Amino acid sequence: MNTAQQARWVRFTPTERIARSMVYIVVVVAVIWSLKTVEVIPEFLYDAPEQTADLLSRMWPFDWGYYPTVVHAAMIETIHIATLGTLLSLVAALPLAFMAARNFTPFPVLNWVAQFIFVTSRSVNSLVWALLFVAIFGPGALAGILAIAFRSIGFVGRLFGEALEEAQKGPIEALNAIGAPGSMVLAKGYWPQAEPAFWSIALLRWDINIRESAVLGLVGAGGIGLALNASLDNLYWDEVGLILAVILLVVMATEIISSKIRARII
Repeated sequence: MNTAQQARWVRFTPTERIARSMVYIVVVVAVIWSLKTVEVIPEFLYDAPEQTADLLSRMWPFDWGYYPTVVHAAMIETIHIATLGTLLSLVAALPLAFMAARNFTPFPVLNWVAQFIFVTSRSVNSLVWALLFVAIFGPGALAGILAIAFRSIGFVGRLFGEALEEAQKGPIEALNAIGAPGSMVLAKGYWPQAEPAFWSIALLRWDINIRESAVLGLVGAGGIGLALNASLDNLYWDEVGLILAVILLVVMATEIISSKIRARII
């Protein structure tokens, strides 16, 4: 066979190469445009390491006397906000998840309504939810709980709805074939298959909510964020360092606990 007639393997077609080049160009233009728009001040970047070192030196040593008087109770409140907010989101998200699952609810309008609620919940940041509820209910833990709950509905509902849609059809069809009522199909057909995913999603969301609830106090929604905001306003850097260290330790502890529980469930 002539060499000119031999097939030559090409990774990308000419159209694909042009498309990739266009993507690279768009990314470069976007980065350059962003850098010009945000107006980064070079002088602030030059002394950033020095300023960081100075700030860390002010945080150490921690003001340990501040822990029993303020930090401990605020951290406990933060955990309560995250836990209650997660529980509320589970109660609200479960029926919406069944509504969103197309194999369980074969009505496109109801599927769309549930998906719209999930998107709305996830689109609004928890701090924005907190600002909204602080304006309605006033500052305090209630605003934080509702902010965590409304933010979590979209996360829990969408993932659990997808877990329901992945359920095997065999057990469900067998229950329907013997004339089992809908409650029995739900309890014996769908739930046993989706239960591990449900607990895994719930623990993962609780872990995330512990982190998110730690900053809700910055907008008046209760928890450790209130103490952090007060210390920042007064420039008490030794208290700020203590609060940040406590938040880090609690987040690490909840990560370890939730990971171990998920491993046992799955």
